[in-house]
Amino acid sequence: MLKESKDILAINLKYFRYKSHLSQEKFAEIIKTNLVYENQIEKGRRNPSLKMLDKMANNISILLNKEITGADLITYDKNKVITAKRIDEKKHRSNNLK
Repeated sequence: MLKESKDILAINLKYFRYKSHLSQEKFAEIIKTNLVYENQIEKGRRNPSLKMLDKMANNISILLNKEITGADLITYDKNKVITAKRIDEKKHRSNNLK
């Protein structure tokens, strides 16, 4: 099933947030958005402009010390799907898999 760009963006932002081990609030602060906007994007309720997409990608690149582009944020990768509701759940599940 094809996903819309906003759904893919939501998946990828959540993935990068979990990868950075940050709360939604702290992640939003670092990528230069606000908590409400970040939450709405992660739920697929907001469509950021291309300029905002590039801004978020640039700030995620700085955060993770890895080149991330606006195109990366809207490219689907099934390995980036996060099912945990909280960061600590993801850590807990990862520890149980080792």
